[in-house]
Amino acid sequence: MERSLSRSPVSRLSKDKDGATSDINKKGRQVSDMDLMKERFSKLLVGEDMSGGGKGVSSALALSNAITNLAASVFGEQSKLEPMSPERKARWKKEIDWLLSVTDYIVELVPSVQKSKDGTNMEIMVTQQRKDLVMNIPALRKLDAMLLGILDNFEYQHEFWYVSKDAEESEKGAQRNDKWWLPTVKVPPTGLSEESRQFLQKQKEPVNQVLKASMAINAQVLSDMEIPDNYIESLPKNGRASLGDSIYKSITVEFFDPTQFLSTMDLSSEHKVLDLKNRIEASIVIWRRKMHHKDGKSGWSSAVSSEKRELFEERAETILLLLKQKFPGLPQSSLDISKIQDNKDVGLSILESYSRVLESLANTVMSRIDDVLYADSLALESVSPETTSKESMDSTPSSIGEEDVEKLKSAPGTPSSMTLFDFMGWNLDPQETDNKKSYSDNNLEEEKIMTKPSHIKKFSYIDKIEMSGLRSPTARH
Repeated sequence: MERSLSRSPVSRLSKDKDGATSDINKKGRQVSDMDLMKERFSKLLVGEDMSGGGKGVSSALALSNAITNLAASVFGEQSKLEPMSPERKARWKKEIDWLLSVTDYIVELVPSVQKSKDGTNMEIMVTQQRKDLVMNIPALRKLDAMLLGILDNFEYQHEFWYVSKDAEESEKGAQRNDKWWLPTVKVPPTGLSEESRQFLQKQKEPVNQVLKASMAINAQVLSDMEIPDNYIESLPKNGRASLGDSIYKSITVEFFDPTQFLSTMDLSSEHKVLDLKNRIEASIVIWRRKMHHKDGKSGWSSAVSSEKRELFEERAETILLLLKQKFPGLPQSSLDISKIQDNKDVGLSILESYSRVLESLANTVMSRIDDVLYADSLALESVSPETTSKESMDSTPSSIGEEDVEKLKSAPGTPSSMTLFDFMGWNLDPQETDNKKSYSDNNLEEEKIMTKPSHIKKFSYIDKIEMSGLRSPTARH
C-alpha cells in the first residue's frame, strides 16, 4: 500500500512533466509554422525580389508561382501508385490553405436589404466573395481531396511493385523507353488478378472525371484572362502569314476534315506539335480581331467576310481540341504563358495555378495506372493462351490474399455507381453519367463527332472539355 502511494505522486509528476513537454513541443511547432507563413507571405509582398528594390513580379504572378512551386515540391516525388507520406500530405494541406486564404478577401459589392429599427427597409451595398471564387474554390478543394483519397486507396494493393531505375537490367525486365526516369513496374509472371485489374479500372473513372473538371476550370479561367498587348504586337497582320500557305489552304478549304488535316501534318516531335499549336492560336486571335475591325481603317481589317472568319476560327478551335487529346503532354503555349505572366487579377491567378496543378496530378495518377496496366498486358502476352485461360478460372493468386481482396473491394474510393459530378452536386446529362465506356472508346467516339465535314457547331470551351477525356499537359507544370 505504501509503495503504491509512494508511486502515485511520481506518476502524476511524470504525467505533468510529459504534458508540459508536449505543450512546449506544440508551441514550438506553432512558432515554426508561424515563421514559415511569415516567410511565404513576405516573399509574396516583395514580389520575389529579395533586395526590396521594387523590381519584383506582380502579386498575381507571385501567388501563381508559389502554388506551382509548392505542388512541384510536394507532388514531384509521386512516381509510384501509393499513398502520399503523412508529412507531405500535411504540408500540402497546410500551405495550400495559406495561399488560398487570400481569396477570402477578394470581394465584390452586391445589393442587400437592411431593416432599420423603425421597421423600414433600406437597400444597402454589402461585400461578398467574388462569384467566380465562390463557385470554383470549393470545387477545386473537392477535386484535391478526391485525388489524395484515390492515392490512399492503393495502400492495400500488393499485386504490383516497383523496381528502382538503378537496379540491374535483368531485374528490371521490360521497361518503357519513354519513361526511363521512372521506377519499373513489376507484376506477377501471369499478370494481375481479375480483382486487381477491375480495381485499377475503377480508379481510372474518378481520376478521369477529376481531370476533365480541372481542365474545364483551367480553360475557362485562361479564356477570362486578357490577351496582353505585347503578344498582339508580336503577331503578323493576317492568319495566312501566321499559319503558312499550306496550313492556311488546308483550313480554308470548302470541305474540312480535322482528322484528315492532322494526318497530313508533321507531328513527329513535341517541338513541331507545339509550333503548330502556337500558329493556330495566333491565327484565332488574328481572325477575332479582324472580325471586330470592320471599318477598313485599321490594320486588322480584312476583305474576307466575318462569316468565313468565324468558320475558320471554329475549325482552328477544333484542331486545338484534337491536339490536346492526341498530345496530352504538351507544354504551355506562347499565348497561355503570356497571359499568366501579364495577368494582374489575383483571383484568376490563384484559380489558374490551383486548377493547373490538380490537372497535372490527375494526369500523373492516370499515367501511373496506365503503366501498371501496360506491364500487365506485357505479362499476358508472354504466357500461352492455355495458361491464361487456366489462371482466369483459378481463384485469387497467392501474391494477394483473400483479406487484401476484401480490403480492395471495400476501399473507400471504389464505388462504380457514384461519379464525381454526383459527389459535387453538378448537373450532368444522365447519358454521360451512365456511360461506362473505357477512356479510349470515348476518344474514338469523339473523333467520329469531329470528322463531320459540314459546318461545325460551335460549343463553349467547357462543353468541348466535357466531350473529351483529355489529359493534362504534364510538361506545363
